[in-house]
Amino acid sequence: MKKIIIVIALLCSFMQVKAENRLKIGTNIAGLSDYMTEMPLVDLMHHCRSWMTSNVVWVSDGENEWDTGFIDQIPKDENGYPLSLPYYIAEAETLQAVHTIWAYLYGWPEGNYTLLYDGDGDFVVSGDLTPVSEEPGRITLQFTPPENEEGQFILQITRSDVNNHIRNIRLLMPGAEQTYETMPYYSEWFNKLQPFKIIRFMDWGHTNNWGNEYSWECYDDDSDTIKVEWEERSQLYNYTWATNKGVPYEVMIDVCNRLNADMWICVPHSASDDYIFQLATLLKNNLNPSLKIYVEYSNEIWNWMFGQTQWLYKFGCVNQGKEWPEGIVPYIQNCMDIFSNVFNDDMTRLVRVVGVQCSWLDVSQRIVFNMRSGSFDAFAPAAYFGIDEQTDSELDALGASATVQDIVTRVRNRLDSNEKQWLCDQKNEIGDTLGIPMIYYEGGQHFTPAPFGEEPTYAQALLDVQRDTAMYNLYREWFTFLETLASSDYENLFVNFSFIDQRSARYGSWGILESVHQDTNNIPAPKYSAIMDYMNMTTNIGNNHLINPVMKLEQNYPNPFNPITQINYSVEKRCNISLKVYNIVGQEVKNLFEGDREPGNYTITFNGIGLASGVYIYQLKMNNSVQMKKLILLQ
Repeated sequence: MKKIIIVIALLCSFMQVKAENRLKIGTNIAGLSDYMTEMPLVDLMHHCRSWMTSNVVWVSDGENEWDTGFIDQIPKDENGYPLSLPYYIAEAETLQAVHTIWAYLYGWPEGNYTLLYDGDGDFVVSGDLTPVSEEPGRITLQFTPPENEEGQFILQITRSDVNNHIRNIRLLMPGAEQTYETMPYYSEWFNKLQPFKIIRFMDWGHTNNWGNEYSWECYDDDSDTIKVEWEERSQLYNYTWATNKGVPYEVMIDVCNRLNADMWICVPHSASDDYIFQLATLLKNNLNPSLKIYVEYSNEIWNWMFGQTQWLYKFGCVNQGKEWPEGIVPYIQNCMDIFSNVFNDDMTRLVRVVGVQCSWLDVSQRIVFNMRSGSFDAFAPAAYFGIDEQTDSELDALGASATVQDIVTRVRNRLDSNEKQWLCDQKNEIGDTLGIPMIYYEGGQHFTPAPFGEEPTYAQALLDVQRDTAMYNLYREWFTFLETLASSDYENLFVNFSFIDQRSARYGSWGILESVHQDTNNIPAPKYSAIMDYMNMTTNIGNNHLINPVMKLEQNYPNPFNPITQINYSVEKRCNISLKVYNIVGQEVKNLFEGDREPGNYTITFNGIGLASGVYIYQLKMNNSVQMKKLILLQ
């Protein structure tokens, strides 16, 4: 029986060999905010806006400002909850309360939400969630999406007992009250994210301008004294994670472990050496050891619109008397060296990435070639195609009469001389010269006006193209081009930017989906469709055509385990399957599932209690197709 298992496993592995130059697809996910449409968490308190202050009562002839600006003067606990309300502040018009807001509810599921809290106090709510029932520690709120698809919700704490202050607030999606602790992620988001092989947490970690609300705050000190220590990172029990320090690393790790996806982490630009060491240690000890960790120092440190670039220029170049960009290299080098030391005994798990700018070869070379040889594993430009200044000028001249075809034609006409040439130069001059892979930290369409942030005269065409079939074709053509730059010697990685976000003519329509609930039968999602279609294709050995895989079995996690582990698998079409566990001599010990499955991703929990420690085989079977993997139980 053991020989049969080994033969079948080898055959399964052989049948799933992918084309040498195929791209491994990952995605960036959107940063948490009170106006996001991605909706990753069932506890929406995690992405509320930071507390603001306001008058606890209306003051006749007073200013009665929406935000009176006194929040820093109100004492709080270690997780950011005010210790006593209302609070007296001498310069205020009256006693102060605190409030937060969710300013855009497009993407919130309809139904009854549950507000849970610890402590003694009073709330006032307003907006599109209305109270249904209330008891100490629990308020039920009904939400019906407004017709304009926007909406808002305001939560105010008007009283909090100093001896038992309001804390641990949770705003839970419909149906999540019993499960939010064991499954904190919204199923619609989690299931749509499962196909991606790597998750980049740049925006989840608020990497740009990290630790500061505005970019100019990142370089206003005359000495390099703003290095941040590990204990100042975002913490699990902070009342909101929609801050300038982002989501806790523990949550990022948990997402990757549950999805069985590799992790791309961006280290804050002002992190102290101990911060970097502690971060690397946390990742090494807690991420599933079968998963890779891509580490990058900050993000786009050549991009002058971001505070990290300004900070590095001041402290790394001006204060050190060094040229730019050479002066920023020691910061990248230091980050990579610390991670290398932590992972010294397990370097196969680590991919050290140096980010570069696609269109600026000289700067890319002056960064990469000044890194110590062997201290990094890959370099990464972005792989965008988009609208250049000339195209923007031509489209602006067309104004409201501009069409989708006007945009697409111009983008295609300039691809060869712009984006394609830039990437070819990066590969030829850096990748081939150093013999290292070129991977893409971000990529996809980059259809934004010039200057960025201004409403263009051709705004409607810019919105329309995001839902047009032409966008699907552009993505498939772009992947075909990127495959020409790929190598069979390396992993060819493309990380989409971004997962879910609303359309905007001014600031870019970055999401491949507009909302986590988007009905693609009614609202087309050509970017999403193109990426899903590409990822769902593998090759048959000996054939030149592509076929859709029928099913896929993932490695269980944790492994080894005691006594519970999770097994993820997916099916691409409706089928009858079985998922069973066998001992090493081929005897069935557990039938986990047997029956019909609709297309989708599935997770099953296997409890090994009562079984002896040792190696077991779990098998996913459909007709004559079989996939198997090994799991290890340690009782």
